[in-house]
Amino acid sequence: MIKGFKDFLMRGNVVDLAVAVVIGTAFGKVVDAFVKIIMDLIGKVGGQPNFSSFTPGGVSVGGFLTALVSFLIVAAAVYFMVVVPMNLLAERRKRGVEPEPQAPSEEIILLQEIRDALRVR
Repeated sequence: MIKGFKDFLMRGNVVDLAVAVVIGTAFGKVVDAFVKIIMDLIGKVGGQPNFSSFTPGGVSVGGFLTALVSFLIVAAAVYFMVVVPMNLLAERRKRGVEPEPQAPSEEIILLQEIRDALRVR
């Protein structure tokens, strides 16, 4: 029973998942700090980085606006800090790998044999 649990833990999926959670948590802190910087800059320009008190017509939409702006900043940060570099890396790897040459078809082989036989004559 203990051996089965050990095998489960040592399987690549569990270890990869644990690493992903740790890296994701650390990256989340970086993104949160980046969002705070951007929201502070918005506050410098607009006067208040938190839109919670914004209630046009008595409808509380400020909290939603704050969450929406935060989401857009997080999405942009993830896109430009993770997605774009990974796509560039994948493209670079793809360009570096040359496709394997395909074996000639039977017709080509037969034509080459005929050519070689004609040369011998």
